[in-house]
Amino acid sequence: MPHTYTLQLIHCVFSTKRRSALIADPPRLWTYMRAIARNCGINVAAIGGTDNHVHILLTIPPVHRTADIVRTLKANSSRWMNEIGHGFAWQDGYAAISVSPSQIPAVVRYIENQPEHHRTRSFEQEYVALLEKSGVTFDPGQLF
Repeated sequence: MPHTYTLQLIHCVFSTKRRSALIADPPRLWTYMRAIARNCGINVAAIGGTDNHVHILLTIPPVHRTADIVRTLKANSSRWMNEIGHGFAWQDGYAAISVSPSQIPAVVRYIENQPEHHRTRSFEQEYVALLEKSGVTFDPGQLF
């Protein structure tokens, strides 16, 4: 076979340090994070969140590692947020869950409707539910 074909879809979730409400203008930060990804050759299919966390649906090329992409997104967006006058930091960890192509529309809707989801559910509740639904093994004592 002369060509390589891949489609790696990853739903990443991470929060601000101590899940503090540090994101005063989420759309502005999401736009900046899209630009960071684009500059790295990464497609952002969806991005959204609230004042204390972000969800990103990424299409990852085979030459990139998820950990490197997340590190780049977090480092550059955190640097920028601090440059524009916000005392800002992301948490150390993150969740990265693979997504089936058939689930793209549902995941995009979920990400786009984050403020609505959080009227009834905290970030902590959402995060645990996402990990459980995805079958990720985790130590509850090490989550937050």
